[in-house]
Amino acid sequence: MEPLTESDIRASLVNATSGDAARMTIPGLHETVWEDREYLGWRDPRAIQRGYIVHWRGGQPVGIALRAAESRMSRGISAMCSLCRTAQPADQVSLFTAPRAGEAGRNGNTVGTYICADLACSILIRIAPPASDMQPAPEEIIASRAAGLTSRLAAFTAQVLGD
Repeated sequence: MEPLTESDIRASLVNATSGDAARMTIPGLHETVWEDREYLGWRDPRAIQRGYIVHWRGGQPVGIALRAAESRMSRGISAMCSLCRTAQPADQVSLFTAPRAGEAGRNGNTVGTYICADLACSILIRIAPPASDMQPAPEEIIASRAAGLTSRLAAFTAQVLGD
């Protein structure tokens, strides 16, 4: 992923007002390892139900404001993130909704999907299985997971944008 600045992030939000963009808490960008990310995702520590995803689309950053469901899934069962397709304990996956961009969002239309609660899919897909003769090399597995994550994120973004 190409690096982002604070002004890139604030200007990229497609489904939030300029006031919302001005108030959002920006994560520590100086700590970000950009080459190990398909997107920048974080939860707002001042408003825990809020989350944000910013990624590059057609050479431009596109940011999506998200809202996590207030309730969590039951412990003791598994759930799968629809972006990284990682199965994990259900309380580590959350339903996130995003207002659609433009007039549709102002009319209350949203889209939703299940995503890792910490929005850290880029980290999870890089946990490589041990090398084995029975499967591709770990680097190939990670590259395949990254391609799938990028494709599914592009599809979710298209839904938010109404493409």
